[in-house]
Amino acid sequence: MVCETLKYVKGLFILLLGVFKVIPINMPKIGEEEVQAVLETVSKGPLTNALGQGPKVLEFERDYAKFAGVKHAVAVNNGTAALNAALLAAGVAGGDEVIVPSFTFVATAEAVVFAGAKVVFADIDPETFTISPDDVEQVISSKTRAILPVDLYGYCADMKALREIAKKHDLALIEDAAQAHGATYLGKPAGFFADAACWSLYASKNITTGEGGVITTDDDKIEEKLRLIRNHGEKTKYTSVLMGNNYRMPEIEAAIGIVQLKKLPSFVAKRRQNAQQLTKILQKSQRLKLPTETELNQHSWYLYTVKLVNGTEEERNLILKELKQKEIGAEAYYINPVNTMEFYRKNFNSRKLPETEKAAKQVFSLPVHPNVTSEQIDYIGKTLLTLLQ
Repeated sequence: MVCETLKYVKGLFILLLGVFKVIPINMPKIGEEEVQAVLETVSKGPLTNALGQGPKVLEFERDYAKFAGVKHAVAVNNGTAALNAALLAAGVAGGDEVIVPSFTFVATAEAVVFAGAKVVFADIDPETFTISPDDVEQVISSKTRAILPVDLYGYCADMKALREIAKKHDLALIEDAAQAHGATYLGKPAGFFADAACWSLYASKNITTGEGGVITTDDDKIEEKLRLIRNHGEKTKYTSVLMGNNYRMPEIEAAIGIVQLKKLPSFVAKRRQNAQQLTKILQKSQRLKLPTETELNQHSWYLYTVKLVNGTEEERNLILKELKQKEIGAEAYYINPVNTMEFYRKNFNSRKLPETEKAAKQVFSLPVHPNVTSEQIDYIGKTLLTLLQ
């Protein structure tokens, strides 16, 4: 019965893709292998483990640590939990300050607040849209405990410069790598230069477990604390030794993750192929600043994000509206920087962030995920060129 239900859901999913012509900004790529992995877990069990260390979770953690090039990977139930657990494990507590970019999804700052610390916003580099190391230096105080950069759109923050700043001021460096599966920095996987890196496995990401998250680290003490934090602070069942939460990853999610991780290289290769094809088309326009990568800094191409050169917010929004009318699921991330959101505006004093404010009005993203065909990339690129004329 379970098998037939899963096959029905998968068939319905495929049918719906054929009915709706809109090219979505992102879409999971799920195959028969993932379905079989779920069936095996459901039929054989266990579905979870009291300490969050079931056989599938442990296998997924071993595979993920190898992929990330570090000693440890700790699986949790979502990317926000990964951020919060990593901050707690690094010693962030009440009265501390954590420096974050405002040009990101709210979870980056949210995790800091739930750790009891104060959010301090820094501006971005206008070329990469990631946090500016120079601006980070400007906001460090005696209360600063950590720096939390974000690998935005799949491109790594300048981790070498941030690592040097963190070392100079004795700060923890926690990397939000939620969008960076498959990205590399100075020839190493994303997250390699951080004390801990936090990954999301949400359905839109380069690989998914539906929900889910992972923290990777080379630090044995951080790893030990993470395993306690994700399970109510318990070292053994019913024996809590520190404050924790329920951040466990279910076995079904881990089973999907094991399969997805094996497919990641092919997923990223297709994304890169689509991005390169789109770049060849769009480079004909002088109105756009296109995303780039170098030999040492390789993009994960989570989102293909362009900036409308000298454009206004109204013009950008009109382009988005017209693209959607032509069945292209373009989106603008992040139109409301976190420091402008009501809770953060009221509770955390914020400096002017001119590059953040400019990017929020000018950038937009186009679909390049593995489900997008070469013909669709051609259509996306040529349609946008027409709108820019």
